[in-house]
Amino acid sequence: MELNGYHCDGEGCGEAEDEDTTGPMQIRSVAEAPCSFAAAASMEKAAAGGPAHRERRISNSTSARQRTDSLRKNRPPFPWFGMDIGGTLVKLVYFEPKDITTEEEQEEVESLKSIRRYLTSHTAYGKTGIRDVHLELPDLTLWGRRGCMHFIRFPTQELPAFLQMGREKHFSSLHTTLCATGGGAYKFEADFRTMANLQLLKLDELDCLIKGVLYIDSVVSVGPPECYYYENPTDPERCQQKAYNLENPYPLLLVNIGSGVSILAVYSKDNYKRVTGTSLGGGTFLGMCCLLTGCSTFEEALEMASKGESTRVDKLVRDIYGGDYERFGLPGWAVASSFGNMMCKEKRDSVSKEDLARATLVTITNNIGSITRMCALNENIERVVFVGNFLRVNTLSMKLLAYALDYWSKGQLKALFLRHEGYFGAVGALLELSNSS
Repeated sequence: MELNGYHCDGEGCGEAEDEDTTGPMQIRSVAEAPCSFAAAASMEKAAAGGPAHRERRISNSTSARQRTDSLRKNRPPFPWFGMDIGGTLVKLVYFEPKDITTEEEQEEVESLKSIRRYLTSHTAYGKTGIRDVHLELPDLTLWGRRGCMHFIRFPTQELPAFLQMGREKHFSSLHTTLCATGGGAYKFEADFRTMANLQLLKLDELDCLIKGVLYIDSVVSVGPPECYYYENPTDPERCQQKAYNLENPYPLLLVNIGSGVSILAVYSKDNYKRVTGTSLGGGTFLGMCCLLTGCSTFEEALEMASKGESTRVDKLVRDIYGGDYERFGLPGWAVASSFGNMMCKEKRDSVSKEDLARATLVTITNNIGSITRMCALNENIERVVFVGNFLRVNTLSMKLLAYALDYWSKGQLKALFLRHEGYFGAVGALLELSNSS
């Protein structure tokens, strides 16, 4: 399923297009329950009734108070965090309570206030930490508390600075355990203990990924849709995002593109398997671009790729056959050999860094798409969802994946994407916080 990278002026592979500018998402509370007409009528009768109704009201009130007391007793103390420590990025999810009472505020220790102020009053932390404001969930109810969920990321190589900050803000005086997933939860466990006096509750990253995907999709109700696809992905005039309803998601193929790639077949929230994966992922793209172009950041590599032409680097079917390979239905514009033109010195001398970045992006994306299609066929699954930080601000790859799956499957496969991309593992870790004790 090799495809060359198509050009479309104004296709918007930059950050501005990917970020949502329509305002914050509205969230439906996980604790809300609709009030039926029958329930309303029952309440009306109770209000006008005699002692029996009053006794029932007292009983209901007592039960509600007991449930509230039980919830308050069992929920974890603030602050509420979940972490996904990957090979390239650390993803941090923070729940900021918005319903703090005057009494709670007076009793709140200074270290807790300091952490909340620091995280919510900045959109950047140092030179590399970013709070993705356009992704925040501003009106969420979690474990009986109303608040805002924030999404923060920073390079994994900056983890020591994060641990130093945690020590300076006396995080361990509030929590002794932090819920974390990803390979770094194992690799850096000793650093958390020695540098910040914190124990890690290490969680399986694929369990957390699926739990986070299902949770986020379930709570976003109004505003930009969580799940979407691209219609007419190669036509700049007709290409547009379309909402997709994941209400009945199973079975689905979940393709997680981080430093490497894992492909999961998900049959229910508790029934899934890792089908396969590939070592050629987002880390490969950035690493190769750093070597070939001298860039140093993911954003810089994508900016270069958006200006390049991969067909100067790749050898196409038409470069070999002079046109289409009709017997096997291979169009002349398909890639026959990624970077195949670079065998020729004359062509090496003629390409730009932007061309090399574009060819690298197309090579990685085509490989992921090809493997995904084969997995979908083998597992007999038609719904494919792509997630992971490789897709952050990477509209170019998303459109290429959308076109590739549709073209090579003759319309049977649709590439779906999720707005919170690489944060689902951290969300799944946060949801385990109530079990951390």
